[in-house]
Amino acid sequence: MQILERLPRETGRDYALRTIKENIIRLALEPGSQISENELAAEMGLSRTPVREALIELSKVKIVDVQPQKKSTVALIDYAMVDEARFLRNLLECAVAELDCTLATPQDIDRLRENVRLQNFYLESRSPDALMALDNEFHKTLFEIAQKTQIYELMQGISIHFDRVRSMALASVKEVKIVEDHAGIVNAIRDGDAALARALMEKHLNRYKVDSAAIRETYPQYFPEA
Repeated sequence: MQILERLPRETGRDYALRTIKENIIRLALEPGSQISENELAAEMGLSRTPVREALIELSKVKIVDVQPQKKSTVALIDYAMVDEARFLRNLLECAVAELDCTLATPQDIDRLRENVRLQNFYLESRSPDALMALDNEFHKTLFEIAQKTQIYELMQGISIHFDRVRSMALASVKEVKIVEDHAGIVNAIRDGDAALARALMEKHLNRYKVDSAAIRETYPQYFPEA
């Protein structure tokens, strides 16, 4: 498991939640694997209480199954949950893309373009972790431009199901289209074309359906059918 650096003033619970969530998304904690409160607490240098609280929080969005007196289990890939997360993101992010067409400044466009430039670099070097981090930053920036940062934070709970599949796609899909998608979205926002920005965002968020066959072929053990 990758141990993240604890942020200043971050509570033990929030640190445990962020670390466990990140490791689930990056498959360091694999779907179907069992996890121990004691082991997680020892690795993160925490007591069991904040770890237990973090696992309970993750169980609320059905990414972890917590059983009393037993080890918790990381949920297998459930495309129904993935689609729920995609549905929510589609509602919010398409609206945000439209707002950005009227609110984005030239400096905002430059910031998005620099992010896309870095994405291209890491796409060519096949660095999925770096690409995933930049992908997250890109979408967060869109919410910041629209002045909807609190909504972005609220969306992160259920998004873990969607984000885990995004991570798997970066490692298994041969022709990754997300950077091309992002570049098109930036251009639409720059041009103030709200209809195009919405259409491109919707297409972007639905790519997981196109990528599902490659993901299943690469990771058959992560699905209930296996």
